[in-house]
Amino acid sequence: MTAPTPADRALGAVLGSAVGDALGAPFEFGPEGAFSARFPRPGQGGEMCGGGGWDPGEATDDTQMAVLVAESLLERGGLDPADVFDRFRRWAAGGPKDIGLQTEAVLTGGDPWDTAAALHFQASQRAAGNGALMRAAPSAVYFARAGRAATMDAGRRLAALTHGDAAAWEGTALYHELMRVALSGGDPVAAVPEALTAVRPAHRERYAAVLAPDWHPDLATEFNGAVWPCLGSAVWAVRTTSGYEDAVRAAIDCGGDTDTVAAVTGGLAGAVYGVQGIPQRWCEALHVPLPGFGDRVLRAADLAALTRGLTAS
Repeated sequence: MTAPTPADRALGAVLGSAVGDALGAPFEFGPEGAFSARFPRPGQGGEMCGGGGWDPGEATDDTQMAVLVAESLLERGGLDPADVFDRFRRWAAGGPKDIGLQTEAVLTGGDPWDTAAALHFQASQRAAGNGALMRAAPSAVYFARAGRAATMDAGRRLAALTHGDAAAWEGTALYHELMRVALSGGDPVAAVPEALTAVRPAHRERYAAVLAPDWHPDLATEFNGAVWPCLGSAVWAVRTTSGYEDAVRAAIDCGGDTDTVAAVTGGLAGAVYGVQGIPQRWCEALHVPLPGFGDRVLRAADLAALTRGLTAS
């Protein structure tokens, strides 16, 4: 099989994240192994089944927020945090089917973009969820060409818009860096030790533990709605499988926050294997409503066009 081109990998990252999100959504907060129990044979079809309030192929807040980040990057010609926050706030006011409790509090509290997350964290001391990690595939694609330091910095700045805990910043920065390696044709799993050296020291040990070669999601000490076990589960899924479909299946079978673990896994696996590794039947059903932005619903072709903009700008 021909190695994916950089364009194939970028498309794989963005579409792969969205597909993983939509696949995992019906299984959210369910038991381990639920996906494989229902669909025991890879390739059998029907996996975009819907359920739990989601239509078949419907992407969740993970992809909706990712699209808003991507469109801001393109329309503003780079990272404009105030603009991203305004788009998030408009989306939150539009009544999305799902929104993280902490993200909702930050976006609807009325505080300015540059203090809202910090003020919420000061009051709650709870802001290490995976809600910034889940939306990071498009920004990882956009900033990959800027190198490690710049792409990790962008990950931190985007995460800080809604998450005041630096653990969320470092997890998003790490994901940006592993994606950058994969998008360039490298092995993101092999790149983990070097990437960890760029993590802020106070958080390095925590991430080193969940990204270790012998770590398994069953060893997680926190629910995978937290940023570090979510990232650890995604890297584990890519490390222990040999294709996009198997990686996403493994991610959903972790149970818990299945849409986000699968979105993060799908982005990384899509960058590794390219868009050709994503089953076409999954892309056909994919659709991304955008609450707060009229009746807009993006399809796979729209996400592909968005990705081409991210790599061309």
